[in-house]
Amino acid sequence: MPGVLYAGGMVAALFASTMTSQGSAQPPFDTVPPDKIVITVATVNGSGCPAGTAAVAVSEDNTAFTVTYSDYLAQVGKGAKPTDYRKNCQLSLVTHVPQGFSYAIASVDYRGYAHLEKGASSVEKASYYFQGQSQTTSNAHDFNGPYDDNWQTTDTADIATVVWSPCGELRNFNINTELRVNAGTSNTRDTTSFMTMDSTDGDVSTTYHFAWKECPGKKS
Repeated sequence: MPGVLYAGGMVAALFASTMTSQGSAQPPFDTVPPDKIVITVATVNGSGCPAGTAAVAVSEDNTAFTVTYSDYLAQVGKGAKPTDYRKNCQLSLVTHVPQGFSYAIASVDYRGYAHLEKGASSVEKASYYFQGQSQTTSNAHDFNGPYDDNWQTTDTADIATVVWSPCGELRNFNINTELRVNAGTSNTRDTTSFMTMDSTDGDVSTTYHFAWKECPGKKS
């Protein structure tokens, strides 16, 4: 069901780790809206985020929001269904930002756990776009077995090419994520390879870091 999620205290992470095309750490803008952001969850769809298994919260300092999953698991091998090798989730968010500001997603931190048998592999993929805009940002990260550990990836955009929200317009921001596990040469009869974007205690979450800029003609 659609819901409104106000600023919470789950994660307060600055986007100071954002990288320029030259690879140096440099915050793109130091102007952060003083007013709180409200994120309305328009839709949550996909095999990786069944109803009630994804939660969104905004940090208190307006620099990030988090998505926490509790049932995002892709797997192959013993005990897995043929369709379990790929799971995806599409979030459509309406971000109500203070007047006179535009935002972009400067970087995203993904976390989870993976167990890959020898010969197996997996991929975590994500794409981002605003409703009505053709420009899409996408990234993919590969993992190879044997692997049995927590995993973390970061998608970092060149500030010159990030997709900015239209000034003065309310557009849905869409996030598509995907986990895919490939059996490869692993023994699927006796073993299982899997990848998750969650944790048993709910502490693992995906963090989206905002970049802000003032719109042309904004009054002080």
